[in-house]
Amino acid sequence: MVIRNPHLARLTSRYLFSEIGRRRREFAAAHPEAKVISLGIGDTTEPLVEPIVTAVRERAAAMGTREGYAGYGDEQGLTALRQRIAEVLYGGKVAADEVFVSDGCKCDIGRLQLMFGPAARLAVQDPSYPAYVDSAVLTGMTGGLIEERGQFAGITYLPCDEGNGFFPDLTVIPERGIVYFCSPNNPTGAVATRAQLQQLVTAVRAKRALLVFDAAYSAYIRDPQLPRTIYEIDGAGEVAIETSSFSKPAGFTGVRLGWTVVPKALRYEDGSRLHDDFNRIVTTVFNGASVFSQAAGLAALSPAGLEATRRQVDHYLGNARLIREALTTVGFPCRGGDNAPYLWVRIPGKSSWEAFDELLHKAHVVATPGAGFGPAGEGYLRFSAFGHRENVEEAAGRLRRVFGGPRP
Repeated sequence: MVIRNPHLARLTSRYLFSEIGRRRREFAAAHPEAKVISLGIGDTTEPLVEPIVTAVRERAAAMGTREGYAGYGDEQGLTALRQRIAEVLYGGKVAADEVFVSDGCKCDIGRLQLMFGPAARLAVQDPSYPAYVDSAVLTGMTGGLIEERGQFAGITYLPCDEGNGFFPDLTVIPERGIVYFCSPNNPTGAVATRAQLQQLVTAVRAKRALLVFDAAYSAYIRDPQLPRTIYEIDGAGEVAIETSSFSKPAGFTGVRLGWTVVPKALRYEDGSRLHDDFNRIVTTVFNGASVFSQAAGLAALSPAGLEATRRQVDHYLGNARLIREALTTVGFPCRGGDNAPYLWVRIPGKSSWEAFDELLHKAHVVATPGAGFGPAGEGYLRFSAFGHRENVEEAAGRLRRVFGGPRP
């Protein structure tokens, strides 16, 4: 038989969201009368807006005709969509041919790791989205797991907590390393300021490193002083790749559409272009996003689509306000929820999984244990604002009833 990729065995045995699902199913089986409300997984819930539905319907009808049928397209994405992303979302700060349309951020994170190889040194925020570390583990770049710390020896963890305002110490970035940075952050909901992102770009340049900037939640930024893309920062085009998605602003978690920007100014140590390598990877392992999802993306970036999806983002931010009000009322200060769809809540005196179980059993509400996002997430829960309004209102009422009164 074939030999197993040894790096698969180094992945943690319980993927965070699979474990949440297991515990929820066991609770539901033991308590069939309970109505469990999920404020945990970041999956959108509201229907696609009309301009998008119309565009997909029309594209489907066209595919049923000889004139409108399309087979393989450019692996990098429709030219019209790449142009619209560059113009509408970046204001011309990037070129259309620097935009690679994909089936989502998570998929592109894995493809990017193919470009870096096992010898690369990685730095990640702690806590952070698990896919950064897990995809690096699969390529063999992470070293052995330090069990007592819950960290891989080959990764530099950048703690983000109350003590540093959720912005890490940048002096520890590895020389010629790969730095993953997410703003608005998943899971903490923290959003880096312009000054902080300028510090980040400057530090990455000084270390001759590369920044991979995850902007998947940028549409939730309502403060006009906060940057929505790393390319608003001077010099970022020479040190940063940006990945983003239609999933959370337009409800495309099931539609699957995202993009990654790889500027042509990015160079390896030998002077060759990262853009050329990523293009080679994309054309090797990807056949391009679906014609239907790309039609949906074009509609989402039309004037009518932008207005409709903004209202949908406002809905989720309204949910976040309700959750934050309920939690602060019962004595749990929150981070996030104003310019991000996530709230980060410390539960004093309890581990993340203990807090998860208490919330599930007493309030029949699911949140995400912070420990699943890295060692610095221990003792926290992440609450998601993605949900139907009536469910969020009911969950907020349960939080007040179950945890009412001041907390230690």
